[in-house]
Amino acid sequence: MRLDRLLANSGLGTRSQVRGKITHGNVSVNGTVITDVSFHVDNDDTIMVDGEQINCQTKLYYLFDKPDGVLTAMEDKRLPCVADYIPSELRSKKLSPVGRLDYHTSGLLIITNDGELSHRLQSPKYEIPKKYLATFKGLAWTESEISTIASGFTIRDKGFAEQIAPAELIPDGEPVNGTGRAFLILHEGKTHEVRRIFAHFDKEVTELRRIELGPVKINEDLDDCGSLRPLSEDERIQLLKAAGLD
Repeated sequence: MRLDRLLANSGLGTRSQVRGKITHGNVSVNGTVITDVSFHVDNDDTIMVDGEQINCQTKLYYLFDKPDGVLTAMEDKRLPCVADYIPSELRSKKLSPVGRLDYHTSGLLIITNDGELSHRLQSPKYEIPKKYLATFKGLAWTESEISTIASGFTIRDKGFAEQIAPAELIPDGEPVNGTGRAFLILHEGKTHEVRRIFAHFDKEVTELRRIELGPVKINEDLDDCGSLRPLSEDERIQLLKAAGLD
């Protein structure tokens, strides 16, 4: 495959953008700087762009730090959505978010065109842990409440009995002036599950952020909200491994 086509297909920019990198000497193949955009490369070649080795595959993997007030969708005419943060050169790569974060939940989303990985990350069968940091209003968590969450329990907030799978609740200190923080690790993904669990114990979630999905992590703070970056090679390998695709 032509070098410029392979780099463009890998999500590194438009064809003209990657051609610029090649002609300016920013690309090497197997240790040799290549300035010919039509140079032929194979899948097992080692390709470096701007000093970093790239993963030259048609399957792309990105980490998006979703801000609060953004819809987890690739198209919406009314509200800000994930697609608004996807560069134009990636729009044709059939990328989509893995699962959903609520409109008012910020944090970690995997964006990929790997359908099998997307399916496995969302399936309860593979028990991929998802860790959230919640700010809430209410009393301190009791040992009894934490134990109930760890064992799983029945919730009836929608007018019928629904089983909530065992989860791990980790208080982050004691509430101050009625406001506290806690981490919650889930292995399933029911709609509004974190908020529903907290409400069941008379605690109102006022801010929610997903900070881990399997082996992939982001910062607890909001400094990187709105950022999109490729997964590192180690993150990609570890995520595929967690989903049984290694």
